[in-house]
Amino acid sequence: MADAIIQAERLSRAFRLPTRREGLAGAFRDLLNPEYRTVHAVRDVSFTVPRGQSVAYLGPNGAGKSTTVKMLAGILKPTGGDLTVLGYHPHRQRRDYVRNIGVVFGQRSTLWYDLAVMESLRLLQRVYAIPETTFRERLARFDEVLGLGKLLATPARKLSLGQRVRADIAAALLHAPPIVFLDEPTIGLDVAVKARIREFLRHANRELGTTLLLTTHDLGDVEAIAERVLVIDRGELVFDGTPRSLREELGRGDRLTVVAPRASPGTLDAATADLGLTWHEVAEGKFETVYDTRTIATAALVQRTLTAVSVEDLELREASIEDVLRDLYERSERG
Repeated sequence: MADAIIQAERLSRAFRLPTRREGLAGAFRDLLNPEYRTVHAVRDVSFTVPRGQSVAYLGPNGAGKSTTVKMLAGILKPTGGDLTVLGYHPHRQRRDYVRNIGVVFGQRSTLWYDLAVMESLRLLQRVYAIPETTFRERLARFDEVLGLGKLLATPARKLSLGQRVRADIAAALLHAPPIVFLDEPTIGLDVAVKARIREFLRHANRELGTTLLLTTHDLGDVEAIAERVLVIDRGELVFDGTPRSLREELGRGDRLTVVAPRASPGTLDAATADLGLTWHEVAEGKFETVYDTRTIATAALVQRTLTAVSVEDLELREASIEDVLRDLYERSERG
């Protein structure tokens, strides 16, 4: 792809970890003759991201999200495959590469701990050789959207979590990098701060053309920012598409709810037994089943239900992204 900003081909990262044997004798054996096991955090992941796209990189805890972002940022070296970002090999050309990217880790700050926010930004201005006029213009924009002005004189150590993340995002975008990596940028933040950050990131992507790749567990981030979703599970890429197609292709959570006072779960189960469905009484006389629209047609299910029992009310609810991912994560845990 001519305008690709990220090209990952069979990207892999394995860790060699020591095994621990039980007891005092086991501790001595570990000391004298250690044994190791290999854990594949990321395995043969391939994807391409064109310039200007906003991508959400999702997956359950331990799936390999943060490991991938650290490889993209040049912090970790891949143990297999090939990776280029902006034409650089991040881990080989780190010094030149990091001048062209922005990185935000929601639980880790890039600001200088004891310096006022303004002083941290001034240091970054010198590092990136940003002209004074440009620096002032960008600072004004950060203040407008992120409300940064009141924080500039405050040392980073005295900032609340929400204030610190806002300042970190400003620091990451100060030099107008063509791509920004964000790892859980809104974790632990209140609704108002999340809204500000999402608005700013939308502006950076849609108005400035900044490519975004974010990992998050907050589905509000996905719906507000991302136009594309990648899902990783157990180190392997299991989905690549739009938020809408995520629901359509992985969705197993569409729900049919009926109010039928004279029915029972057994009656409804018998009526849909060949479909493999189970009904639950969620309230007195109110029953619900979850089904997969890829294998069961909604119209046919509704018709069969209406034929089997006397229904007073009926509700259909399409699976949300949250429903889809919850189902995926639960299946991964059951493994």
